[in-house]
Amino acid sequence: MAISGRFVLLVLLGLVPVLLLPGWGTVLLVAGCLLTLAAVDLALAGSLRQVHVARREPGNVTLHGTAQSVVTVRNDGRRRVRGTLRDAWQPSAGAHNPVQDINVPGGEGRRTTVRLQPARRGDLKAPHVTIRSFGPLLLAARQRTLDCPGLLRVLPPFHSRRHLPSKLRKLRELDGKAAVQIRGAGREFDSLRDYVRGDDVRSIDWRATARRSSVVVRTWRPERDRRVVMVLDTSRTSAARIDDEPRLDTGMEAALLLGVLAERGGDRVDFLAFDRRTRARAGSAGQGNLLGQLVQAMAPLEAELIELDWSAIPGQVRAVSAHRSLVVLLTSLEGGAPEEGLIPTAVQLARQHVVVVAAVRDPQLGLMLQERDSAAGVFRAAAAERALLQRAAVTTELRHHGVEVVDAEPQELPPRLADMYIRLKAAGRL
Repeated sequence: MAISGRFVLLVLLGLVPVLLLPGWGTVLLVAGCLLTLAAVDLALAGSLRQVHVARREPGNVTLHGTAQSVVTVRNDGRRRVRGTLRDAWQPSAGAHNPVQDINVPGGEGRRTTVRLQPARRGDLKAPHVTIRSFGPLLLAARQRTLDCPGLLRVLPPFHSRRHLPSKLRKLRELDGKAAVQIRGAGREFDSLRDYVRGDDVRSIDWRATARRSSVVVRTWRPERDRRVVMVLDTSRTSAARIDDEPRLDTGMEAALLLGVLAERGGDRVDFLAFDRRTRARAGSAGQGNLLGQLVQAMAPLEAELIELDWSAIPGQVRAVSAHRSLVVLLTSLEGGAPEEGLIPTAVQLARQHVVVVAAVRDPQLGLMLQERDSAAGVFRAAAAERALLQRAAVTTELRHHGVEVVDAEPQELPPRLADMYIRLKAAGRL
């Protein structure tokens, strides 16, 4: 049973004659009248025992997008159910109208629609709905909570999609060049053309030259169907917020842009989220929609408050690809002791693969370097300088062992990583 605000108002009004006509008889008379009205109103309220609810799943939506949760209320009783329905979505789902008025005659059904605008990525849930059925006087109501589970999957927004057309244009220009003279493996034969001054003499096709009256050289195009393996760090360091966004989400943006770009470039892409165990996997081996697979795999990921098991990374990569691949480690440069985790693992992988370490740098470090107006500002600038020097030392050590490093601020990391992929492809290193 639930008491309405109107009943409380009547109780307050009932105190007026009690104050004017003091005495226990008056008190009992007023209380009895109010309780009788409430009991009659409750008896006339529609029963909720024969009310059933069904939900239409809102499906998937990108972060900060909008979705609708539709709940159908079916009244199998004979009495009309008039009242409210509350859809119990968690606060981060951003329900704009979770409380809905309902008026369902006996033997009929009605639909309610709640507008959702989620503020957090992941799986958001609504375990039940609560229905309150009022009587005709709106003094009291019956209330019942019914199980009606709902799930809304909020996908990564993929803001870096805006960089995709320009990166694809660069990739197509790389594929369509008339002559790409780069020594070594990793190139596919494209066509023959006449020799011009400056061409590498090792590209001369002597058989074709013998058949013609001029010297002919071979042209090449970037080799396709290479392997790209992306490993996203989901350990405790990925929980840090940089520029009002978790480092994990920035890594997702970079992985989405690189994955779609590599797939459009004809390469095979595999994605792995890992800390001490595999949290998610996706890939283009099934010739399906890679972008859809990636966002579905990334959506429920959360940073785990544990250390990354660096020793298991080479085995995870080997399980995905036993051939020479581009291995991209989306992690941090300052987490833990890089000389005991990141650097040995990257060096071990670099013996067989082309390795790129992609890390997000806090833009606040650059701002702290400029604030030297006070003693506290000087100390902060010194701390920022030390942090940047440590990152530079780790970067130098990795590059010394042949590992490429992309260290950029959140907005710049996805396009910078995509540019690194294009440069490696142009250099014939994939």
